Amino acid sequence: MKNKRLQYTLREVPDRLDQKLRETASAYGVSLNKAAIAALSRGVGMESESVVHHDMDDLAGTWVQDPEFDEALAEMDRVDEGLWR
Repeated sequence: MKNKRLQYTLREVPDRLDQKLRETASAYGVSLNKAAIAALSRGVGMESESVVHHDMDDLAGTWVQDPEFDEALAEMDRVDEGLWR
């Protein structure tokens, strides 16, 4: 059986959904069509590849040891016994 490509026409797409799909397409550098197909695939549980999140990628591997910061954290961990009596 040949892999047939179907076409759909969607009507009454809410403005917020349109905006989100366009933002997603732009963020990933894909067409609006590809972004919509990916969203539909995820929505019905057919996603073939894992989702890649880019929430904090720019921070990965940037930790710098800072003794003053460690000291400030240690100060916050100390319990003031006078406040608990």
